[in-house]
Amino acid sequence: MRLAFMGSPDFAVPALRGLRDAGHEIVAVYCQPPKPAGRGQAVRRCPVHVAADGFGLPVRTPARLRRDVEEHEVFADLQLDAAVVAAYGLILPQAMLDAPRRGCLNIHASLLPRWRGAAPIQAAVLAGDVETGVTIMQMDAGLDTGPMLLRESMPITAKTTAALLHDQLAELGGRLILRALAENPAPVPQPAAGALYAPKLSRADARIDWALPATHIERQIRAYDPWPGTFTLLHGTVLKLLAAETASGEGAPGTVLDGALTIACGEAALRPTRVQLAGRPGMTVADFLRGHPVPVGTVLGQ
Repeated sequence: MRLAFMGSPDFAVPALRGLRDAGHEIVAVYCQPPKPAGRGQAVRRCPVHVAADGFGLPVRTPARLRRDVEEHEVFADLQLDAAVVAAYGLILPQAMLDAPRRGCLNIHASLLPRWRGAAPIQAAVLAGDVETGVTIMQMDAGLDTGPMLLRESMPITAKTTAALLHDQLAELGGRLILRALAENPAPVPQPAAGALYAPKLSRADARIDWALPATHIERQIRAYDPWPGTFTLLHGTVLKLLAAETASGEGAPGTVLDGALTIACGEAALRPTRVQLAGRPGMTVADFLRGHPVPVGTVLGQ
């Protein structure tokens, strides 16, 4: 099948690889332009760009699409059977949605209509959902509102992190898009009820509010692994929480309750198990406390 692939981050790479390995003709790969990154601000290609270059596929990196009539014409001239979209990062204008013979098919990392938007994986973990999955959706002009072609679920356990779930869903999406192209299932409109929006995350989301329940903060730590991470302040120094478990205990939110660094929350308490200081590797709480004693009664977050 003659395809364009449109994606940017690591999540999209398994789908690109799977389409190529299945023998589809990928005539163009669209992804975000190279950008400065890291401490040295060296210009870097996104993961899909790196993968496409490795496969010898032609890459296009327009900065914008909405009013780029020339790019719309280039896309139409590709004479596509379909376009596959996975976390591309740009909104496709109607001219591009309509160009491929079978339209544009989106690999979305949730069980639509739940968790439309930019961060569905993190939202599902943070909300305490017991399952999530991938939906292959026929794209329309709305934000993740198009009819569904295929859906497949997987469980979220009490130990699931967003990092683990990301990799599992990326592989599932790569398999499911192959089925959608081969089977051409009939589109099913999304239910009107149950739609939720998962907004794009920022670094500001990483800071812990100790007035929230311990169960929420524990899920926050798993949901924001690896980015934006989760942190609090200890004597004005950033302390990242890498893993934690809920515990019994009560006190003013943010107060250290015992020698194991159990911390009072708005409801119950949280006991970190792995932490990290800025510029240091992650470590167990026991190792951290040997070098950085935290007296009972210390208030975190200040």
